[in-house]
Amino acid sequence: MEIRSVAILGAGAVGSYVLWGLADKPGVTVSVVAEGARADRLRRDGCAINGKVYCPQVLTPAEAHGVDLLIVALKYGALRGALDSIRAVVGENTTVMSLMNGVDSEEIIGQVVGDAHVLPALIKVASRRTEDGVFFDPDTTIGIIYGEARPPFDSPRVRAVAALFDGTGLRYRTTEHICEEIWSKFRLNVCNNLPQAILGAGVGCYRDSAHMKAISDGLRRELEAVAAAKGIDLSLVGSTSGYGSLVPPTARYSTLQDLDAHRHTEIDMFSGALIRMGRELGIPTPYNEYTYHMIKALEEKNDGLFDYSGQETATRAR
Repeated sequence: MEIRSVAILGAGAVGSYVLWGLADKPGVTVSVVAEGARADRLRRDGCAINGKVYCPQVLTPAEAHGVDLLIVALKYGALRGALDSIRAVVGENTTVMSLMNGVDSEEIIGQVVGDAHVLPALIKVASRRTEDGVFFDPDTTIGIIYGEARPPFDSPRVRAVAALFDGTGLRYRTTEHICEEIWSKFRLNVCNNLPQAILGAGVGCYRDSAHMKAISDGLRRELEAVAAAKGIDLSLVGSTSGYGSLVPPTARYSTLQDLDAHRHTEIDMFSGALIRMGRELGIPTPYNEYTYHMIKALEEKNDGLFDYSGQETATRAR
């Protein structure tokens, strides 16, 4: 098995890392899947990554049909609306890797194209999106972690993806515990991504504030209780799996970046999903419930819901 064609669905912060790494891979065609105004914009402006503009081939889902590897790097809220596109891209021999946050994107995609096409994966890259493009530090990025959910772990497609990534700037490793690794990344997002977003401070807040650590620890206890009840043994992954890429204390993770930019966040995929799973299992999740509602309220604030300028009607707190 050999991978000669790669399509990326979602050329944002995560997709840009893959595009950057594979752009100069000899013998490999890399394209971005897009339609309509987004496709026109990509063809016109390209993708600005670390100060350089890349101009990949832009294909419709139908034009990308049958590629060897489809990388799904969407925001969680866009996944449901993109399932028809994913179905159109996937051919008989297409492997799909989802680099989305959360713990259920593989399941959702597998329901549409068949679980056999899906190679579970995750990514750890501390990127930031600005008006000038996407930026990340290749030297401190942990990169892509992937593997088969069940034996044989050293499958032809695992080896083919390794051969694809070899000799590029992409960092990667394979694992025999990919489900636990995905949950470990989920834990990192819930415990470190969310409290920072409410506070509006850099990640140094976890190091410098006992109060922020207490909130993070509360979220962690709830997540680990849900994971254990679902049969996810987080002790199977090494202690280093609980860490993200090395960043300065001023770094702002994706949820805070979304709020800064007045975008809606992925909170439904983080605390929202954990609350749902907790209810199904009878496990209380008060820290996550508070965090969920706070971030939803911050989204409403960004949407202008609490702009009371010019309103003279009195209200009473209750």
